[in-house]
Amino acid sequence: MGGRKGAGVLELAVLGLLHESPMHGYELRKRLNALLGMFRAFSYGSLYPCLKQLLAKGLIVEDRPEEPNTALALQSRRSKIVYKLTADGKERLQELLTESGPAAWEDEGFGVHFAFFSHTRADVRLRILEGRRSRLEERLERLRAALARTRERVDSYTLELQNHGLESVEREVRWLNELIGRERAEQERAQARAGRPDTTTNTTQDTPPEQDR
Repeated sequence: MGGRKGAGVLELAVLGLLHESPMHGYELRKRLNALLGMFRAFSYGSLYPCLKQLLAKGLIVEDRPEEPNTALALQSRRSKIVYKLTADGKERLQELLTESGPAAWEDEGFGVHFAFFSHTRADVRLRILEGRRSRLEERLERLRAALARTRERVDSYTLELQNHGLESVEREVRWLNELIGRERAEQERAQARAGRPDTTTNTTQDTPPEQDR
């Protein structure tokens, strides 16, 4: 189960990065490490199997160099392969970016979804942020309960570690509250801008001039 979720996170990350620009395998590895390394230990060994699956599904294609004429060129050929997103790959990316269920709230899933929020619909962004906050609030309750049970039975270093974990979650909840507030305010402004012309038109039509009454 965990491996399947991890594969889904990697698929989203690869498609999202290739949507920004075609990349060599080495460059893609570096970008993935920067993106995923913040949220989980990224294994380079998992990248090429993922690329192979995406190629088989037609979601990406390889732009290979010309056939080499020397053994040295043959050795370096793989490093020169450029991976590009296909039309089907773009459609699959959009499907992944609309997912807002529990998998998008977990630690590694949330981080990657958040990294591509600029390509995500506003309503989906808000659902993911609210889901993440709900998940962390549940975690806070468990941490506080565990801390209350063990406070008198653990040494000072363990207590400090538990407090550190609690404070980290509390900070993220505050951060999420700020993001959710901004997202809601922006959506309200967008709705107001979209609705203002209609409101004006309706008022004019529904209220006849005084002289016509």
